[in-house]
Amino acid sequence: MEIVILIAVIALVVIGATGALVVTTRRRKPLPPPRRPVAPAEPQVGEEAAPPREEPRRTVEDVGLPGAPVVVEEPPAPTVPPLPVPELEVPEPTAGRLVRLRSRLSRSQTSLGKGLLSLLSREHLDEDTWEEIEDTLLTADVGVAPTQELVDRLRTRVKVLGTRTPDELRGLLREELLALIGTDTDRTLRTARHTAEDGTARPAVVMVVGVNGTGKTTTTGKLARVLVADGRSVVLGAADTFRAAAADQLQTWGERVGARTVRGPEAGDPASVAFDAVKEGIAEGADTVLVDTAGRLHTKTGLMDELGKVKRVVEKHGPVDEVLLVLDATTGQNGLVQARVFSEVVSITGIVLTKLDGTAKGGIVIAVQRELGVPVKLIGLGEGADDLAPFEPEAFVDALLG
Repeated sequence: MEIVILIAVIALVVIGATGALVVTTRRRKPLPPPRRPVAPAEPQVGEEAAPPREEPRRTVEDVGLPGAPVVVEEPPAPTVPPLPVPELEVPEPTAGRLVRLRSRLSRSQTSLGKGLLSLLSREHLDEDTWEEIEDTLLTADVGVAPTQELVDRLRTRVKVLGTRTPDELRGLLREELLALIGTDTDRTLRTARHTAEDGTARPAVVMVVGVNGTGKTTTTGKLARVLVADGRSVVLGAADTFRAAAADQLQTWGERVGARTVRGPEAGDPASVAFDAVKEGIAEGADTVLVDTAGRLHTKTGLMDELGKVKRVVEKHGPVDEVLLVLDATTGQNGLVQARVFSEVVSITGIVLTKLDGTAKGGIVIAVQRELGVPVKLIGLGEGADDLAPFEPEAFVDALLG
């Protein structure tokens, strides 16, 4: 019995040890304690101080003074080659320019000069022939009154002359045409710097006016070349503010010969631009100020009144020396109507006839002078830069007669 109890006790002890071993092998590992944030180390002194650490040291030269500017070395800027300076053009001298351009009058010469010489050379000058002579003159836009005057004088002189050799007829016709055009008329352009009434020196002021499409801006640019060729210094005023390209076009003309262009905002006040141009001309000591005005229909009262305003504003600096009316020679009698209206708004001092090389109406020179009582001072004989020539009656008539 005691042996049985002892075996039972030993069995219980073995079973308990085995269970403890099983429980021990299944127990989970404990989790690590949470990490607490470490406060930044505070500076310490004495024995608690940390050992010194190696730090980069700066010399006195490296330390900048308080408030001293910090010099930052910038990389060198890339080198940009300078823009090429446009070479100034040298305009042709104006002396004898019309003679050199004589061939440009070939169409007028054929219809007017040769036509008249052919009719006058007929063996019998009857009424029908004289009527043909009148028709030739009227077709060339000489005008009714000048035509009648010329025919009457030719009939009288031919009857007195008797013989009519070609040379005699040519000389006769030349004399009568020169008498109609006028050789004693003052055709000089007042473009020289002069002294004003208050004793100050001021440039000559030239206004260029006319209807749309006559070539005012181009004529103004060519006139600048004429003046530069004669030794004048020029300032251009782009008072045509209604047409966007007008100021650019005029500036291009000026840059070719070294003339500065004064311009304003698009659709700005043209009178203000003209005023500023004259002001700049006075400040720079220029010889001439050319003011290009906007083209306007002669039937538009408001635009014509504005042109008068431009002239009045410019005259605050002093009187306008020249008012040049640009007419298209191909418009014929309509050009005379335009001329009459413009002369009523601004006092015209001279006529510029353009496109005279492309028309058979060379007689417009006579008609427009008779209509306005002012001389033709310049004529345009082509689209070239130097195809604007001072009007010379003798050279013109010789070109017509061939």
